[in-house]
Amino acid sequence: MTALAPILWGSTYAAVGLYLTDLSPLWVAVFRALGAGVFLMLLLRRLPRMAMSKVVILGFFNIGVFFILLMVAAYRLPGSVAGTLGATLPLLLIVIQWLAQGKRPAVKATLSAVVGLLGVLLLLNPSANLDPIGVACALGATFVIAIATLLTQHWQVKDILGVATWQLLTAGTLLIPVAWLWEGAPTMVTLEQLPGLFWLIILNTALGYIIAVNGIKQIGPNAFGMLSLLNPMMAVVLGMFLMGETLGFWQWFGVILIIGSLIASNVRWRGTVPANVILERQHDKVA
Repeated sequence: MTALAPILWGSTYAAVGLYLTDLSPLWVAVFRALGAGVFLMLLLRRLPRMAMSKVVILGFFNIGVFFILLMVAAYRLPGSVAGTLGATLPLLLIVIQWLAQGKRPAVKATLSAVVGLLGVLLLLNPSANLDPIGVACALGATFVIAIATLLTQHWQVKDILGVATWQLLTAGTLLIPVAWLWEGAPTMVTLEQLPGLFWLIILNTALGYIIAVNGIKQIGPNAFGMLSLLNPMMAVVLGMFLMGETLGFWQWFGVILIIGSLIASNVRWRGTVPANVILERQHDKVA
């Protein structure tokens, strides 16, 4: 189930390329955040069961800054390039935990992340003209999502729907003056653009963030980071089927490496015991 989140997010570039090229990236970020937040509020109809200050901080990183950087990157880079830069998330999470928390990197997790990143690099179109602003935004988006992922785990988010809803509402509201000052008043949305907005708001964002918050809680940030490698894979697959792009030998080999790294990161050696099982046993002994 957790894998659905990066798969849905990998469709961002196709939705923009097919339907939303005439809209401002900042206003698309506003529509995406506020639209998903209002949709979820119709289901929730209550305040979050978590300190609002923490919700605002999570929304600032996870939605506000992330959406701005992601949408600018989506408009300035090919989907495969933006997805490739986003695939640095597993290694970035390992480095941040090492430097900030003193958590020594596990050899298997590090090797799996490196192999997965190599696979994503092979997916990259070598003829792509890299826009420096787009590259900086894609890397910046990856950094803020890493911070938000670690904060979500650290604060032990339990109210999944409430936190996701109010992150979207608060961050979307804060994005309005930013978009207005930077881009001016929003332009009228046409009927041809509605399918792209519907996909981004309801499925890509509302459903995607509920799955992501729950997934981080269930499997932890590092495993979630490894699953983020599915994001560029989805971008490439949609490019093949919807935009007529083709894959060469090395790109298919990159797909194999990504799948292999995901499998390897979740395989346990015989005789090893998962960390959550060890904690449960210790708790039972204390009880």
